[in-house]
Order: sequence, then C-alpha cells, then structure tokens
Amino acid sequence: MAFGTAGVTGRTVITTLDNNGRDVMGLDTVAWKNPDSSIVSGSLLTVESNHFCVLKSRGAVLGVYETGQHQLITPDKPLIGSIVQGFFGSNSPWQYEAIYIQRSKLLVQNKGIATSKEMALMEYVVDYYIHVDTPEDAVKLITHMPIAGDRIPVAELAAYAGPVIEQSINQIVQLTPMESINERIHEIVELAKTHLTEFLAIYGVHLNDVKVLILPQDVRMREMISLRAFGLTEKEAAQMYLALKMTEKGLVSAPNAAAGVGFNVGTALGTLDIGKVSGLTQ
Repeated sequence: MAFGTAGVTGRTVITTLDNNGRDVMGLDTVAWKNPDSSIVSGSLLTVESNHFCVLKSRGAVLGVYETGQHQLITPDKPLIGSIVQGFFGSNSPWQYEAIYIQRSKLLVQNKGIATSKEMALMEYVVDYYIHVDTPEDAVKLITHMPIAGDRIPVAELAAYAGPVIEQSINQIVQLTPMESINERIHEIVELAKTHLTEFLAIYGVHLNDVKVLILPQDVRMREMISLRAFGLTEKEAAQMYLALKMTEKGLVSAPNAAAGVGFNVGTALGTLDIGKVSGLTQ
C-alpha cells in the first residue's frame, strides 16, 4: 500500500488515500502519520476537506495545512545546504513528518462500573462526539498526545478520557440510591460534559453531544426495577419477578407466586396438601 505517487521529476504526492482511493483514516482514527518521511522540496501535499495536515521536522512544527494541494519547499540548512545540493541536486531529503488530523465528528464510547449509595454495582455507557476545529487545535493534539506507531485511534482517546468520566459519574452516583439514579441523569450528564470539555480542551479536541446510560450490573436487579416502574412495592415486585420466572419454566403455580399465596392441589374430597402426595413423602 502506497500513500504517495512518484512523478516524472521524482517528487511525490503525500496523501491519505491508498492505491484504491480509500481514506486510510476512516472513522476510527483521530490522527495518522504518513509512513514516508523522506519528503523533498517540490513534493505535493494533498489535504482532503475533512482533514488538517501538520508538517514537522525534528520535533518542530513547520506548518499546518488545510484543504487543498500544497507544494512543499523544505528549507536547506545554512551550513551544509551546498553539500546537500551537491549530492541530491535541487531536492533535499530531510526527515519530515506529515501528520493528518481528522476534522470530522467522531463517535467515542466509554464503559465502566460505578457504585450506588447501597454499594450496588452499576454499569455506565457514555457516548459522545468530538472534533478538531482549527489549525491551532491540530497542533495542540499532536503536541500533547503522542502517536504510538502510525496513528492515534479513537480508542486511545477514550482511554485518556476514561478516568475523567469515571470520576464525574461516581461523584453523583455514589451518593444516590440505586432507584433514584435515573432521576439525576441530567445532572450526571452535565457534570460529565463539563469535566470532559475541560480535559479534552488540553488536546485541542472539542466535545459535542454527550449521552449517559446507567443501569444495574445484575440483570435480575434491572428486571426488578422495571417492575417497580409499574408502581409495585418492593414485595410485589419480588413476587411478580418470581412469577415471571416460574412462568418461563411452565410451572402452574406462577399465579400463586404473583399473588403471594400458597399453592395446594385440589381433589374431589377437598384439598390435598401437596406435601402428602404419594411418592413425595415417606
């Protein structure tokens, strides 16, 4: 896979498109570094409409490029420029980095565990959109978030933001009874959004919409709380939950469990205690 095409003069086109015309960044990459660092004067830098491109050399930012095609003129070093000219002619193959930054909104997701006031385990899922808005933001991103390998994936950004989200959610959830957590969901969202906005701003990343979902980790507890939503008391919800599970097993005594009454087997002579049925007792 190549990300540059040599021209008749030996100069290359630097781009994020592969040989099939597909964008290598996709929807799961915040930043991507072109693998070809031997950029020479006259190379053509192509920047798509949803990208920025930051050109670096030896750690220094030389420029930030927006949408379009840009011919690069790499600076010769004053003392040895003539030597380089002698070996390479007009082209000077210094080591440069072309780092592309995603401008489009990207979806990020964080998951984790919080504990309610009763120390019940609660799962949370936080979905939010982020984007890099300006050339200055692009420089902040590559300055404060190192690129391990050839890219910064969305998952790596989520890992950075994880502790901030966890702290924001636990700040409210730990003081709230489990059944009342959803009543405070708007407050939780606003707190998470405030802390996350401040944190991401350091990296030049802007936060857009935030959605938070919190629910009990235990599936049975989720079902019990759902039954409480119908106005049932804790005891009635427990009886109804038991009845539903018995119904799934095909047990005829499920209605009795829902009503909270005992179950007896009726006979022609009256009521027979199920415990005395032949074969069940000695």
